Amino acid sequence: MSQTESTDTAAVKTPRNRFDRYEWAGAFGDLGTFIPFAMGYIMIMKIEPLGLLVTFGILLICSGLYYRTPIPIQPMKAIGSAAITQAAAITPGMVWGAGIFTGIFWLAMGLTGTLDIISRMVTKPVVRGIVLGLGLSFIMEGIKMMKSDFIVAVIALAITFMLLAGRRIPAMFVLIIFGLIAALVRNPELFKELSGIHFDFQLPHFVLGQITWTDFVKGTLILGIPQAPLTLGNAVIAITAENNRLFPERPVTEKKIAVSQGILNLISPLFGGIPMCHGAGGMAGHVRFGARTGGALIIVGVFLLITGLCFSSSVLLIFKIFPLSVLGVILFFAGLELAASARDVGREKSDYYTLLATAGFAIWNMGAGFIAGIIIQELFKRKVFKV
Repeated sequence: MSQTESTDTAAVKTPRNRFDRYEWAGAFGDLGTFIPFAMGYIMIMKIEPLGLLVTFGILLICSGLYYRTPIPIQPMKAIGSAAITQAAAITPGMVWGAGIFTGIFWLAMGLTGTLDIISRMVTKPVVRGIVLGLGLSFIMEGIKMMKSDFIVAVIALAITFMLLAGRRIPAMFVLIIFGLIAALVRNPELFKELSGIHFDFQLPHFVLGQITWTDFVKGTLILGIPQAPLTLGNAVIAITAENNRLFPERPVTEKKIAVSQGILNLISPLFGGIPMCHGAGGMAGHVRFGARTGGALIIVGVFLLITGLCFSSSVLLIFKIFPLSVLGVILFFAGLELAASARDVGREKSDYYTLLATAGFAIWNMGAGFIAGIIIQELFKRKVFKV
């Protein structure tokens, strides 16, 4: 093989990160999940934005540099939802304790080979069913968020459909500008509020000493363990399948993703960050708005890192730039992108039964969807059930 051919082969095997306008647009394709959870943690749980934003920023940059595909980092949804809705009974220490447990759990699952056994059990209809269920849940949640200002949402939907069809102008740029204009028109006082954004450089501090043994135990039992099935379905099986479908030149394994999530969650809580995962919906959002490499993650990671280090005391004002209805549109399109990927499930009627049953349960609970799919898959395989 010549030196030129060797170089070409290496280039195919290790695609480079790009930073063009579509990577910039795709970088913000996961805001529909990140901002609502971040605001909930900061406003209701009183988690300091400094540690939350800085850890997210650094780990997004690391993910982009390592994977070189848009494998995202998202807040863990079951932990976040429980913590925010039960804030009176949940402390920041319990959230951090849940993160540490999650890190240990997924590191062990990956390194012991347990996930290899699980992944061999799962057929394409089950995987696609989990992806379809997650996509539909994103669509439903997006519609719920759009109801906060339906007129703005309808205009944003129309703009996005038109721009995504053309690909000449990145839809995300127009959405952000439209969202800012809509926010200022709906609330003229926002002009005055945004003038309160100010530079305030700070460094995150080590919080391990603030986590008690009680925090760790309660965080594990109340938050960490209920999150595990959702993470298995969405942030291990589904994200692996989606990455390998979209980027076969840069494949990952369930083991690699599990170990990665273990490392994320052993680092994040130490500096005041929240439990994180590699959610398939986040990848769908990044890809739908133009991202094709890890450059998108590096861009949004740098944005969050700078915001955390220099403007953490003003972060809630900055988030007001993004109206909830426009965030709902972003989430809606991420759901469409994810759900549409389930179309290659197979030709047999039994495949569609497994797909739809898995998806139906997955909308309610990702772990329940996974278990239901495995059961139905085995019933068909053993000819106990026929269609």
